[in-house]
Amino acid sequence: SRGMSYCLHSESHLDTGPIYVRENGKLHMVKQGAGGVQHVTPKARPFSLFSRSFSVELCMNREDDRARRQRTDHFIFTYTKEGNLRYSAKSLFSLVLGYISDNVDHIDSLIGFPEQIAEKLFSAAEARQKFTEPVTGLRALQKFTEAYGSLVLCSLCLRNRYLVISEKLEEIKSFRELTCLDLSCCKLGDEHELLEHLTKEALSSVKRLLLKDNSLSDAGLRRMTAPVRVLKKGLDNLLVLDLSCNPKITDVGIGYLFSFKKLNCLDISGTGLKDVDAVIKRLQMQIGLVHSKVPLKEFDHSNCKTEGWAEQTVLQWEQAVMEARKPQDKLKSTVTALHFYGKTRRIEEVVKCTLVEPETKASGNLQFYKENIQNCHLPLKKEVAGSHELKNNKKRALAEQEKERTSKQKHLCLTVEDWDLLNTY
Repeated sequence: SRGMSYCLHSESHLDTGPIYVRENGKLHMVKQGAGGVQHVTPKARPFSLFSRSFSVELCMNREDDRARRQRTDHFIFTYTKEGNLRYSAKSLFSLVLGYISDNVDHIDSLIGFPEQIAEKLFSAAEARQKFTEPVTGLRALQKFTEAYGSLVLCSLCLRNRYLVISEKLEEIKSFRELTCLDLSCCKLGDEHELLEHLTKEALSSVKRLLLKDNSLSDAGLRRMTAPVRVLKKGLDNLLVLDLSCNPKITDVGIGYLFSFKKLNCLDISGTGLKDVDAVIKRLQMQIGLVHSKVPLKEFDHSNCKTEGWAEQTVLQWEQAVMEARKPQDKLKSTVTALHFYGKTRRIEEVVKCTLVEPETKASGNLQFYKENIQNCHLPLKKEVAGSHELKNNKKRALAEQEKERTSKQKHLCLTVEDWDLLNTY
């Protein structure tokens, strides 16, 4: 025992831990005390796998953690007039709306769901840029388009946006019940998938179709009008059609347009017609279209805009395409070298479209309208007159229309659509 106490005194500065001694068949723990050694009954000591200095850190996905911090929490923080911080809990509706918009691509169906709530859900998902994602964005967008159709988008303007069409073709094809579609200056050609999609039932609601400067030929018109000519389906409801600045369209291609019985306005300026006078007579005899001496307002491209819930979504697509094109500025030296050695340039440039083409000047203005449709043949530019003169002109026009209506009423049996049209004046 002396040797043991000596060891304890000599090594008192070291923490040796407990020492166990077996005596008379029993196990005792020896602990240093004041003036000697004490025998203490051993107590159960918890087993420690790691040392005291060891620490464990739970590592989460850093990207998800940052994204979660960027989003708003469950509380709204404001300040009182006294400058004190005050927080209030968000409504349950906003919390659920945020959760569903984060997982909008997992929704089974929205058919029959109230459109007022669906619009808020679409806006919340749009703010999180859910519809710009490659795979899940298309799946989420389809849930809305199949349930709400024209509410998601009723008019789509893709004028001079060929890159958006190539990058988001499937998303564009998912839109249903469009009434106006502007594809001007996109150089699509006869074989493009989007032109084939125009003949599908999903776009049978299109009334205004603008295909100016798209490298179309007679073969493309034959393919585009085939469902209408054969099956009486497809673009059967078309009212306004712009085929200007397509030099490969000839007199044969114009013959395919006679299947559009409801067509009110047509622009074929800048096409490759051989006998213009004969085409003008055929259009008037077949579908009642009269050659206009002044430019029509229907073809100035000011009325075609992107309208609907997905208006900002289309802008997000365009911004994403422009951001992806920025690194191409670094390839200017490569392009210069290719030009120097006479090689063809492979880098795709943005298609530019001018309002007045050389072909249009050569062939003249070839825009047509129906005489009984008053709001289709308004001139593009009018002389500015005084308010008094404008009122008098309107009164005279209304009086003349009333005289014509009363004179023709005896000899003409008007349909319900004609009466509705007359009641609008």
